[in-house]
Amino acid sequence: MSGGAFLSRIGFSVLAALLGVLFALPLIWFIFAPFNARAEMGLALPDPWTLSNFATVFQNSFAVRALFNSLIQSVGGVILIGAAATLAAYALSRSTIPGKSAVTYVLLLFSSVVSGSAAMVPIFLIISAMGLIDTQLAVILVFAGGLLPTAMFILRDFIDGIPKSYEESAMVAGASPLQAFFDVALPVIRPGIVVIVVWAFVNIWGSFLIPFILLRSSEQMPASVAIYSFYSEAGTPIVTLLAAYALIYSLPVVLLYLFVSWRFGFRFFGGIKA
Repeated sequence: MSGGAFLSRIGFSVLAALLGVLFALPLIWFIFAPFNARAEMGLALPDPWTLSNFATVFQNSFAVRALFNSLIQSVGGVILIGAAATLAAYALSRSTIPGKSAVTYVLLLFSSVVSGSAAMVPIFLIISAMGLIDTQLAVILVFAGGLLPTAMFILRDFIDGIPKSYEESAMVAGASPLQAFFDVALPVIRPGIVVIVVWAFVNIWGSFLIPFILLRSSEQMPASVAIYSFYSEAGTPIVTLLAAYALIYSLPVVLLYLFVSWRFGFRFFGGIKA
């Protein structure tokens, strides 16, 4: 190896290490700050260590209830998106409808607007006309409508890579189209379903705008809104409590990541039932 190439590699390694440290510093603070008795922005270890911040957070009934509301919205949206996207993507992939690709791309294009701030006024008017303002169902339906086209697009590309001969062989053996879907196709496309489930859960769990606009009562608010209860009236964050609640708020996403990693190991394999 020449001297210039060696120096270039050393320089790249140093730059990568510096960038890694810059990204790691906020994460280190995020992990240790909830256990600190004092509101400090530094990276020093807590002295003394304490769990009083978490005790104070759990005494806030509004914040605790908001975590359950977030779970209701996320799980409800994931179930609706997962079921609808699977059936719609399979139908689009296996059908011979002219222009189906154009339909998919148009839906994907409009989905980038449906859940955005530009569409919140018509969304609010539609939800109000349906009498669903201040309900969890309204939030779930709006999230499903906004995320479903992208989920269909992801799944359809995945299903297109699966040979049709799988289902055809099953139907030749006497299986009905419904049996071929549930017993043959569904196990094979399960990895794709897991991908959109994780993606949809993370999007809904961290969303602020939609529930903030569609919900009115504090009993319905999710954690993404309730986190602002740990600010003073002057708008100053109560750092210790904010850090503790943020850590609790992030746990479901981390646990979901760990579960998927443990269950699938990111080596997604399908399977065909005998």
